[in-house]
Amino acid sequence: MAEIVQQRIEDRIPELEQLERVGLFTKKEIKAIVKRVTALEYKLHRLIVTKDDFISYIQYEINVLELVKKRRAHIHYKHKKEEIEFAIIHRINSVFRRATNKWKDDVQLWLSHVAFCKKWSTKGQLSKVFSAMLAIHPDKPALWLMAAKTELEDRKSSENARHLFLRALRFHPNNKKVYQEYFRMELLHCEKLRKRKQGMEKAHMDIGEDEFPPEILTGKLAMVVYKNATDKNKEAEFVISLLNIAGIFDFTKDFQESILQDLKTNFLDESITWDFLAKRELEAPGIGEELLTAKSRASDVNRREEKCCQMYEKGLERLNTEAMWTCYVVFCLERLKRKTNVQDLKDKRQERLLGVLQRAHDSSFLKEDYYKNWVQILLSSGDEEGAANIATAATDRYSLSVPVWNLALETLMKLERDDTGRLFQDALTHIHPKESLPIWQLHVQWSIANQNPEETEAIFKRGLLSAVADVAMAMKERYLDWSYSTGGYKKARKTFRSLQDSRPFSKPWFTRMILIEKEQDSPRMNHLRDYYERALQEFGSSDDDLWLQYIQEEMGPLGQLENCVKIHWRAMKFLEGESVERFTSKYTLLQTGRLGVHMG
Repeated sequence: MAEIVQQRIEDRIPELEQLERVGLFTKKEIKAIVKRVTALEYKLHRLIVTKDDFISYIQYEINVLELVKKRRAHIHYKHKKEEIEFAIIHRINSVFRRATNKWKDDVQLWLSHVAFCKKWSTKGQLSKVFSAMLAIHPDKPALWLMAAKTELEDRKSSENARHLFLRALRFHPNNKKVYQEYFRMELLHCEKLRKRKQGMEKAHMDIGEDEFPPEILTGKLAMVVYKNATDKNKEAEFVISLLNIAGIFDFTKDFQESILQDLKTNFLDESITWDFLAKRELEAPGIGEELLTAKSRASDVNRREEKCCQMYEKGLERLNTEAMWTCYVVFCLERLKRKTNVQDLKDKRQERLLGVLQRAHDSSFLKEDYYKNWVQILLSSGDEEGAANIATAATDRYSLSVPVWNLALETLMKLERDDTGRLFQDALTHIHPKESLPIWQLHVQWSIANQNPEETEAIFKRGLLSAVADVAMAMKERYLDWSYSTGGYKKARKTFRSLQDSRPFSKPWFTRMILIEKEQDSPRMNHLRDYYERALQEFGSSDDDLWLQYIQEEMGPLGQLENCVKIHWRAMKFLEGESVERFTSKYTLLQTGRLGVHMG
């Protein structure tokens, strides 16, 4: 091992001598480099070598390379790059190869090598790295795309990029992304050739036949890619994606027309096709630049939007489905959200949207998400009766949906409707008990604001009887708070005592009663002890903070210090697992006065 390391250090001598000779490094720095690389080399030649050993070596060499670059700029020295930088770059590439041979499955390691090659312009090496990586990882389409993009953009080789795409398709014959990028590449190559030819023609230069193959120049090769892609992937969304790519290039009008015809012939039973065709109407040519006033421009926009709607209507004649209605509704919503200072256009957009929403609802194809938009528009327009009717109608259509019931209830609450109470009863009848907590919370909120205390208390008591623990517990906690806010301490204590033996229990329920007791002018310690003892019966095996709070209470002005030892002994006996260690640590801090435990 020592002989190999020594040989590698000796191989560096010409490079190191050059660094010193040209003034990029001092003699002392060269010695430091030798010392460091010797240590790094020894690590690479141990019996057990790690990935980090290779990465550390590579990073050190890159740091040296960066330093050389900075010092060259500082002293304006541009010579001897072959003897200095090229030697370092060659060595880094060699270490990368050794690392990727050893850890072939580490894609990030391969990509680090790629990034290095790109930064330091070793383009020949870059192709070799991609070739080796793809031989190991042919199952990853993203790597094929990266390699093809590199060939096209960094090495300016459309031919190499094409070969990579064709190889990628052997491994991934149905991959949409590969086809999309291959199609884009062929169109891009076609555009470059056309521009180059035009430039040569303007300069009256001789144009060789072989230099501009007609199948590429006319885009036939790109259309072959399109045909193969759509044979493998017969989906409207994919065809539209290829049409959008073709639309980037100004020479593809015929291609676009051909693809559009495919779409109309083969995919009219997909809502996405009609959505696309409708939105294309927005891009139709306008009347002309003579439209100078905002009103005339708005009129032209309205005309285009009407054309879009006509296309949606045609789509509905063929596809009366939820998906088709959703596309139509989303389009109208998007147009309404667009800013305009012309009130007439705003009104027409809103009228159009409300009409589509109503018809979608009448067809039972309006998704529940859009009822909220509908209600909001009606409310903002001042149509309170209409908003209430639509909100309640939504609950007939989606009787099991909590958000829909919430929408209806909040709308009726906002409008202070008399039938709000009945709607709460309907909601709790339809909603699954496990999902009913938001309805109960809203019910209590409404009752507190609108009903007498007896009616509100009756709602709390019904909620306490729920078989769902979350509902019963939430009602229990809210009931205690409400009792205190409406009837003071006596009412809160009465409520607590009536429920102190009824499960479920939560820590916040107990701690809230403790805080209520402590807020009184003359809190009673025997009451506090009772609350703590009851809480510890439920949570004493795991809640170390609860024990500490109890101890702090006994350490306070109302407590008795001798009880602290007893509580500590009981805590050590009842706590389980990690909570014992936490308790011990916190108790020590408490004794030294460095811990404050808060109610939670």
